[in-house]
Amino acid sequence: MAVVQVFSGTDSVLLDKAVRDAVKEALGDQSADFALAELTEPDYQVDDGYNISTLVDAAQTPPMLTDRRVVLGHHLARFSTGDSVEPLVAYLSNPLDTTHLILVWSRGPALNKRSSGLPKKLNEVLKTLGVSVTKTDVNQKESGAWIDHQLHELGLSLDNQARRLLGDHLGDNVNRLVGIARSLLATHGAGVRLGVDEIAPYLGSAGDVPPWDLTDAIANGDIPSSLRTCRRMVHGGERHPLAILASLTNHYARMASLDGAPVSNERDAAAFLGVKGSTYPVKKALQQAKKMEPGNVKRAWGLLAVADLDLRGGTAAEAEQVLEVLIARLTKL
Repeated sequence: MAVVQVFSGTDSVLLDKAVRDAVKEALGDQSADFALAELTEPDYQVDDGYNISTLVDAAQTPPMLTDRRVVLGHHLARFSTGDSVEPLVAYLSNPLDTTHLILVWSRGPALNKRSSGLPKKLNEVLKTLGVSVTKTDVNQKESGAWIDHQLHELGLSLDNQARRLLGDHLGDNVNRLVGIARSLLATHGAGVRLGVDEIAPYLGSAGDVPPWDLTDAIANGDIPSSLRTCRRMVHGGERHPLAILASLTNHYARMASLDGAPVSNERDAAAFLGVKGSTYPVKKALQQAKKMEPGNVKRAWGLLAVADLDLRGGTAAEAEQVLEVLIARLTKL
C-alpha cells in the first residue's frame, strides 16, 4: 500500500528532525544507499524555471534490490499554484504501492518570497487519501508538552527543577533542545536522572521570549526582570534594538489609543482599534493602560521618541545601552 507523508514548518531545525525521524522509520532495516531518493530545489530546476515532474518520476520508479523506495522531496514551497503541482496530483490519484513518498513543504535557498501553504488541488487529493499535513512548528502553549515528549523519546530523564530550568531557559527557542539533548546524551547517556547541576553547563545563553514578556515586566515595575528579558530578546532571539523599540512603540500606541476610549472589554477594544485576528496584544494594552497613572502614557511616548533618535545615530552610546536605559525609564512609569 502506498504511503504519503507531508511536513511543513518555518523552523528548519524542528522540521529537519521530524523529517529525518520519518525517513528513518520508513527505511526500517533497508539501506538508504539503495532505498532512498532525496531531492532538493536544484533537482527541480529546468531551463524555464522549476518543474515538480522530477519528483513524480522518482516516485513512479519501481524499487531495485529492495522491497520499496522512500522518496523524499524537500523545498516544495517552490510550487505554490494548482498548475505547478498538477503532475503530483495526477500521481497521487494512483500512487505506486512500493513508494513511500515524503513531501516537505519548505522554502529552498533560491526562493525569496515567503513560503505559502499547499495549493488547493493538492490539499484536496491529500484529503481524499486521508493524509494530513504534519506541522512541526511549536507555539508557546504547546512547547511544554513538546519538550516533555522529546525528552521521553530521547531517553533523557530530568528532575522537576531541571525540567523547569530547561523550559524557562529555552523560551521560544525550543529548537535548541535538539543540540542540548545530544550533548547531555553524549555525556551522561540515556536513562540517567539529571538535575540542575548536570544540565546547567550545557544550556548556553538563554533563549528568546515573546514581546509580551517584556511589556509584562515593564507593567509590573520590575526593572531587573525587564532588563533580563530585554537581553534575552537581543541575544537569545537575535532581535535588533530597533525591532524591540518598534514592538514597544506599537504596544504604547495601542495604550494611547485606548486611553479614555469608550471600551470596557477586550472585544470592544479590538473593534475600536480595528484589530483583526488575535486580540491578545489588545488585551495586554487594555490591562496596562488601566494601570498607568494619568499623563504617563504621554511621558512614555516622549521616552520612545528620544530612544528612536538615539538608536538612529543621535548618540555615541551602544544601541543595547540605549534600549536598556529606555526600558528602565518605562518601567519606572
